[in-house]
Amino acid sequence: MGNSRAVVTGGSGFLGSHLCERLLDDGYEVVCVDNFCTGTPANVGHLMERPGFRLIRMDVTDYIHIVGPVDLVLHFASPASPIDYLQLPIETLKVGSIGTLHAVGLAKEKSARFVLASTSEAYGDPKVHPQPETYWGHVNPVGPRGVYDEAKRFGEALTMAYRRTAGVNTGIVRIFNTFGPRMRPFDGRAIPTFIRQALAGEPITVAGDGSQTRSVCFVDDLVEGIVRFAHTDHSGPVNIGNPHEISVLALAELIRDLCDSRSQIQFVERPQDDPSVRQPDITLARDLLGWGPKVEMVDGLRRTIDWFASHPELTAAEPARVQSPAS
Repeated sequence: MGNSRAVVTGGSGFLGSHLCERLLDDGYEVVCVDNFCTGTPANVGHLMERPGFRLIRMDVTDYIHIVGPVDLVLHFASPASPIDYLQLPIETLKVGSIGTLHAVGLAKEKSARFVLASTSEAYGDPKVHPQPETYWGHVNPVGPRGVYDEAKRFGEALTMAYRRTAGVNTGIVRIFNTFGPRMRPFDGRAIPTFIRQALAGEPITVAGDGSQTRSVCFVDDLVEGIVRFAHTDHSGPVNIGNPHEISVLALAELIRDLCDSRSQIQFVERPQDDPSVRQPDITLARDLLGWGPKVEMVDGLRRTIDWFASHPELTAAEPARVQSPAS
């Protein structure tokens, strides 16, 4: 790619860190921007000595200032798990609105391609299954999850406004449940929670009766899809995810088996507005990008479990959250 230069907001988060690593491998110079609200410098620690990588502590809801040329802006900054956005609701809304405004503004200033990390949560608790990009969704805007769902939906609308009226080369990816190394063990998402509990021999907490479904994609596959999309001029939205659907209970039992754990399944109250089904229609990604997931779920889970097992310090105790001021 020569000296192409990319800015990744939220670059020290789970997805962002994998994206930074991939872009470096592809020959990009990478500017990683993060305020470490939910990400951590440790996720990109192994990249710090690589030429062309730079980590900047910056809150994108305040400003984004990058010196020099930029070819690609990937806006991945946002709390992204239910525990995060229920505890950080205003920060979540601000990064989806003001943060997107600043990120797409940077792309406009630099004449760069802009890619918004949106979410399958834009579909809410869907009435159409599987979910194609043409489906407008079924979202409760005043429910507790609305802060995340509507922040992303607003970000999509803002991104399209800049494409239509300001001529910015924008694109939207709707990311479905993704897993892999560097997930936070206490982030509240199903896979890291189940792995942490199974490795510790604790009860595995399944919401409701576990019949609700998820479609989970290994992070390497997701990053491949995003990079391919970034290299097009397509506006999206495009679904990136694995259409292999599994119930939450079956997922818990599979992880327990892979961990060789004797943990019991414990059923707990299901959160409000928890989606009953989730499965991407990836026809557009296949046709547009020639992309489809390649990593089998069991293989991806094994790699993730191995990573968790090799980082016992992360699962020893739940970290105290530092609340940033909700201004």
